[in-house]
Amino acid sequence: MRIKKFLLAFLLMLPGMSLSATVTDDDALPDDTVHLRNVTVTTQSYRDLIPAQTLSGRELEALRSHSVADGLRYFSGLQIKDYGGVGGIKTVNIRSMGTNHMGVYYNGIELGNAQNGQVDLGKYSLQNIESVDMYNGQRSDIFQSAREFGSAGSIYLNSRIPHFAKGKKSNLEAGIRAGSFDLINPFVMFEYSLTPSTSLSFNSEWVSSSGKYKFRYRRVAPSGELAYDTTAVRQNGDIDAVRFEMGLNGNIPGGRWRVNLYHYNSERGVPGAIVNNVWRRGERLWDRNTFMQASLRKNVTRLWSFRVAAKYAYDYTHYVNNDEKLVRVDNTYRQKEVFFSFSNRFDILPGWQASAAADVQWNGLSDYVDVHRVTAWFSAAMSYNAGNWFKAQASVLGTLVDEEKRDRDSAPDKFRMTPAVFVSAKPFSKANVVLRAFAKQSYRMPTFNDLYYTDAGNAYLKPEMASQYNVGLTYDVVPTAPWFAYFKVSTDVYYNYVKDKIVAYPKGQQFRWTMLNLGKVDIRGIDASIMATFSLPERINLTVKGQYTYQKAIDVTNPADNYYRHQIPYIPWHSASAIAMLDWHGWGLNYSFIYTGERYNQQENIRYNYTQPWYTSDVSLLKSFTVRKKWQFSVCAEINNLFSQDYDVILNYPMPKRNYKLTVNVKI
Repeated sequence: MRIKKFLLAFLLMLPGMSLSATVTDDDALPDDTVHLRNVTVTTQSYRDLIPAQTLSGRELEALRSHSVADGLRYFSGLQIKDYGGVGGIKTVNIRSMGTNHMGVYYNGIELGNAQNGQVDLGKYSLQNIESVDMYNGQRSDIFQSAREFGSAGSIYLNSRIPHFAKGKKSNLEAGIRAGSFDLINPFVMFEYSLTPSTSLSFNSEWVSSSGKYKFRYRRVAPSGELAYDTTAVRQNGDIDAVRFEMGLNGNIPGGRWRVNLYHYNSERGVPGAIVNNVWRRGERLWDRNTFMQASLRKNVTRLWSFRVAAKYAYDYTHYVNNDEKLVRVDNTYRQKEVFFSFSNRFDILPGWQASAAADVQWNGLSDYVDVHRVTAWFSAAMSYNAGNWFKAQASVLGTLVDEEKRDRDSAPDKFRMTPAVFVSAKPFSKANVVLRAFAKQSYRMPTFNDLYYTDAGNAYLKPEMASQYNVGLTYDVVPTAPWFAYFKVSTDVYYNYVKDKIVAYPKGQQFRWTMLNLGKVDIRGIDASIMATFSLPERINLTVKGQYTYQKAIDVTNPADNYYRHQIPYIPWHSASAIAMLDWHGWGLNYSFIYTGERYNQQENIRYNYTQPWYTSDVSLLKSFTVRKKWQFSVCAEINNLFSQDYDVILNYPMPKRNYKLTVNVKI
């Protein structure tokens, strides 16, 4: 097969290409750090060619009781699909291009799902996360795996690296969280210093909830008359889940290494749609997700650095539908993944760097279909840094896919090249204003479900192509007034075009569908964010952060369609979020607000498909104190959906009304 020959040739070439920069992990340190009493404000003054939206430090601490998906709600340009409750599936979509175009990376290695392309972010807790970064396009650092160049947008989950106070060899943190819907969530984290350069970490949590919450079911007919208006209790939303994570971290001369083990085991109900007064469903889901990954980064000489990474993942899913009114289903899916990456970076001249990387991945899916896929990615990138006024980056990614399926036609081999160019400039020496722009092509492969799912799959689907164009501006400053600590504003204007969008299309009989490359989507939008920090008298520190997104994402597939140039489903024209955090003598008061504007739940933008705007307000009060100089306690009380608004993120999947959480935590 040509993929094997091409892969072998490229891997043999890599050692000869591997001259690399001497940039170490210290390059990730911020340019300017301003210490204000008990607050540390970091200004990234023209450090990143491609700026990231980040949750870390105090912001992340305020949201730590939530899943990763809940934390991402505060990023501009993102849409979260949430099917409700503690156990409801949660996926993410960037700038209306679809979930499959979003890469989610755990310590630099992608979380994959070749079956349906969906990563359920509800399975990942913020409890063990040190920071969450989101990039449009790709990361600034060209020293990355080839696969990372292929995502239209990226989310990086960076787990905690242990840090020990002087004289300590271990850290222990434990706590319990309880709240509405019979929620019980104990958690524990242990860190131990094996040697001065090696540490071990372990964390685990158990989540149990009945998932029963009251909701209001109210529907208005197209004529304006009230069709339904009642209050009911959400059923079949229970969850019983256990998560284990273990990490080994070590430093070596000129580099570092990491090993991570992750396991998630859950049983949950699948809360169905509330349609025609049907309140209870018979669907159950069992998940076992396990992966082990390792990476090593090393500066070999002044000219050559390399990074190797490897991963093995095994996912088991058992789905049962016992609903008497539907066809009984009892399916088991087993998916395996093996991944290997070899990356290099080298200096050509001062400020001029280049990289080369090769990745290979094997995916296998068995039971309802027996298929495996081998994907190889090859990247070359170059960056130029002209001091503190201009930066540029260009990359090209080659992707080669070979697929084989037993007892059925396999998808043909695929090969694509996708380029990207990023530039930024700081035109004024005294004002910290940064202008940036980028253009990028990317695509997503059809999933196994798209290609082979019974009665719907189409083995000859083409990859979904996306073109991205972005122009942006950032202004940040450390003001001179003693009470005004920090200010930053950022805005981006973008245009995306998705071609060969994969859609389900009826093929003549009711309930008989197939997958076709029909869709074309035109996306135009604006992202804006603002952040300010105030240092007030009496050691009061206030941080406020707001974000706004406008998107016009329209279907431009066929002028003959009734929905031609209509907004695509579930994409609001306007959305916004805000966070305010107040600290005073060990007390913390946090307020967060999310707004999603009007949208439509089907392709046609007609009154019958209209979905009303919704907003939520969450409040939490935190108190931290120390006992005997070494026991650090914290107690946090939360009220979510403070005003008890009735709303659906996805039509007919009602979200909880006002609910409560109480968390008690101790660190030793």
